[in-house]
Formats: sequence, C-alpha cells, structure tokens
Amino acid sequence: MFFDALFWIKKHLGTCFFARSHVLTFSQYFNTTDKQLYGYESVREENSMQRHGYYGEFGGAFVPEVLIATLEELCNAFTTARNDPGFWPEYLQAVGDYSCRPTPLTFAENLTRHFNGARVYIKREDLNHTGAHKINNVMGQGLLVKRMGKTRVIAETGAGQHGVATATMAAKMGLACTIYMGAVDVERQRPNVFWMEQLGAEVISVLDGARVLKDAINAALRDWVTNMDDTHYVLGTACGPHPFPEMVAYFQSIIGQEAREQILKLEGRLPATVYACVGGGSNALGIFQAFLNDPVELIGVEAGGQGRETGRHAARLSSQEARIGVAQGYKTFFLQDADGQMRETHSVAAGLDYIGVSPILADLRQKDRVHFKAVTDQEVLAAFKLVLIKEGLVPALESTHAFAQAFKELPILSKTDCIVINQSGRGDKDIFTIADALQDPQWMEFIKKKAEVYGEKSRV
Repeated sequence: MFFDALFWIKKHLGTCFFARSHVLTFSQYFNTTDKQLYGYESVREENSMQRHGYYGEFGGAFVPEVLIATLEELCNAFTTARNDPGFWPEYLQAVGDYSCRPTPLTFAENLTRHFNGARVYIKREDLNHTGAHKINNVMGQGLLVKRMGKTRVIAETGAGQHGVATATMAAKMGLACTIYMGAVDVERQRPNVFWMEQLGAEVISVLDGARVLKDAINAALRDWVTNMDDTHYVLGTACGPHPFPEMVAYFQSIIGQEAREQILKLEGRLPATVYACVGGGSNALGIFQAFLNDPVELIGVEAGGQGRETGRHAARLSSQEARIGVAQGYKTFFLQDADGQMRETHSVAAGLDYIGVSPILADLRQKDRVHFKAVTDQEVLAAFKLVLIKEGLVPALESTHAFAQAFKELPILSKTDCIVINQSGRGDKDIFTIADALQDPQWMEFIKKKAEVYGEKSRV
C-alpha cells in the first residue's frame, strides 16, 4: 500500500523499488563499531542499498527507480563519513560551538519532593540552539550536504522546530532552503513560521489531505523527486526510506551518550526508567540508544489526543489500532483503516500528529525492549502547568507527553530509584495553543488589541 505521494511518484516517474529484508539479532542493533557511538545499524553489505535498512520486518527503501541513485549517493556519503575518523569530532565541534552541547541533566528537586517517589532528572534538549533536539540531526545532515556538493535543502515540519533548525543550518552553511508545513500547523505554530521566513527560508503551506505533518512529508517528497540533482531532503525524524532512520538515529545518539555519562556521574548508577515522547521517534531513539543493553526500562509516550476511544489520537505503538503497511518510503505501523486508507490523527502537540512511526521503534516494540504508552491532551496540559509551576521550565507540548506519563508512575516508584525525562524542546512555540487551552483572559485581550492594530494598518 502506497501513500498518496508515492502513488503520484509511481504514476508519473516509474515503478517502485524496495529493499529485501534482513532480520537482525538484538546484539546487531547495538553499534559497537564506532568509537564513542551508540546506535542502530542495519546489515552492512558494501554498494548494495537493497540489503540495507531493515530492522526486523520493518524499514526498507520503498522508492521509485528515479530516487535510487540519489539514495545510494546519500548512503555512500553517510558511510564514508562514518568511516572517516575526523567526521565525528567535526560533528561534535559543530554542535558544541554552535548549539551549546553538551546539554545539562537537571535534577528536578521540586518535582521529586512533590511526588515523594523516585529522583527526577531532566535531559535539557530545550537548551539547544533553536530550542529543541532537531538541531542535532540537521547539523549532521548539513555536513553531509557540504560533502555531497548540494546547494539546496528542503524539509518537512509539524511543530516547526525541525523547520527552524533546518532554516538555521541553511543560513549558517549558505544553502537555499524550502520548508513544507501543513496549513493546520502553519496556523497553530505561527511563531516558528515567522522565524523560518526571517532566516531566509521559503515556507510552503500544504493544503492537501488533512494539512498536517504527513501531508508536508508528501509535498517534500514530490519536490525532492523533481530537484534531486542539487537538493537534499533533510528528513527530520527517524522514518522514511533507508538510510534516513539509521542516519537520524546516529546523529541523535549524542543525547543518550551524554545522558548516560551524566546520570552515572550524578547518581553513580543508571536510571530505573527513561521517558521520551514519540512522534516519528528521533528524540526517543536519541536517548534510548545508550541504554539498550542496560537493565533500564524505556518508555515511549505517544499522543492520546482526545482519548483512544474517540479515534482522535496518534497512538500507533501503544494501541491495537495501527496496522503494518508501507508509506512514504518505508514499512512500519501506520494508523490506517481496513482498506489501507490513512486515518486522520489528532494531538495538541503538532510534532506528534503523525500517522507512522520509526521502523526502529516498531521493531523494538515487537522485541518488547521499549514499551509504549499514550496520554491525552488534558493530561498533557495538566503536566505542563505542574512543570512550569514546580520547576520554572517551559517544555514543548511534545516533550510534556513524556512528563505526563512519568507523573503517572512516579508515586509508585521507589524513593531509591531515579528516572530521566527527555525534554526534547521548549514551549515558546506553543504559546498560542497553550493560551487558548487555558483561556487566559489577559492574553485574549492582548491578542484582540493586536488584531485591531494590524487591521487598521492593513486598511491604510
């Protein structure tokens, strides 16, 4: 079953190519071949993209023939970079000097006291330049773009964090940039749209389909097929055709590397549980990878939306409603009906409002190594207010899903345990959504007056 973008590609540009499956053992997932790197790696057979990119039964590269050469070029560039002893230090310098890494692991003393349970630590990815973990991936892909000699980058974005990060990288590296964003997300994430445009990116509002993240990905795929010679698609999450899941996980692995070292230094032990929100899965994979071979419970938290019983949610791996299928270049669990049509999703957090999920996480769920939960919009808003009041932190609504699930479990965890919550981004971008949900009268009056001022200016 192909999603609408791939139907379009097949119709206009040729037949479909797909990778053959190679089932990996658990030990093969944990990458011990790269110094200081933790991560996933599919079976490696030189110059044979057809045999790469599977994690158990998930993944692959379901793409039209016209894209095979482009993906092979990317595979080769990525493999060459990984094998270059100077590349990882170059990457560390880029994210260190430009994005302020390493990010701290903050002890949440007030939340720990409030729940009277395990000690709470927060991995502060919100302190990255541009305010989220997304910069880790785009800086890495930006270095690959320069190696490949491309002059233009495109990206999809939902919450806008990946779009801002990509536009930032493009400005820094002197690249032309186009960002695709669903029209619904453009409206609810207007501050990030403003910054993308100020950074010099062209932001295209996608009016197709449900006008959310999946539709932005489709639009970006169409652009890439047409302009592959000079354009690189900076896919923002660990989804899509090989090598994107592996590549994004590789660059995001820095989160877990730091967090593991930091918790051992602070506590002298590993955490009992690590929590991360799950949209496509990049921040979750980023922090989970370092703990895969440890006796640590890993919890991915999806968008329960208005409740799974309503059908308005984005719970793929935490529910029985998702089905295995192929869309947007890869095989995983998608929210689709019995006829294979993609369902509409819902979340208060734009970045979690997606029908698919990383094939790596899908396989880890099948292996029972990562467990998945879902929390509702209302639980997220309640958790947001608690984090704000108790710790003075402003987590993104996506990240707040991880807090909400942790808060459910903290009262029953032992006081001798500690946990880590990945705060993947900050919530400045969500000010309109949060203010609307809280029905703050002063904010509403401020917006009303601003609207009147802008209305008067437009009439002049």
